[in-house]
Amino acid sequence: MIFLDDTDKKILNTIQFGFPLETEPYEKLGEELGISEDEVIERLERLHDEGAVRKIGPIINRRGVGGTSTLVAVSVPEEKVDEVAGYINEYHEVSHNYHRPEKFNVWFTISAANRERIDTILEELREKTGLEFIDLPTKKLFKIGVRFNIK
Repeated sequence: MIFLDDTDKKILNTIQFGFPLETEPYEKLGEELGISEDEVIERLERLHDEGAVRKIGPIINRRGVGGTSTLVAVSVPEEKVDEVAGYINEYHEVSHNYHRPEKFNVWFTISAANRERIDTILEELREKTGLEFIDLPTKKLFKIGVRFNIK
């Protein structure tokens, strides 16, 4: 269980619903929350290390800006999951991945400028790992992003 004090909760709610698009966003967050930029950064680093925050970054609607995306599944021997995840995470086009206790135990999303780039990434991953990746392109988008009101 991760302990969140009131300041942690305010930070998490603020960055979900209105991350400042500023040159110094953490300074701006600090001003809004009444704490220093350094404290914002230290708290976010702790929350990341403890697993409350996985990543801070934009969610880009690739279709809206002319790109494309796909969900990918792969069956990875358990002893190689960390190694394969490391290869997957080398690509900035991968927004996130999941380890699940099923036959297809690693799932991830690729968002790229075009289909050719996705195909290149998948081919490179096949060459690096010797595994077969199942490409599951989006047919219909139901949601984009989840936000939690942390109380």
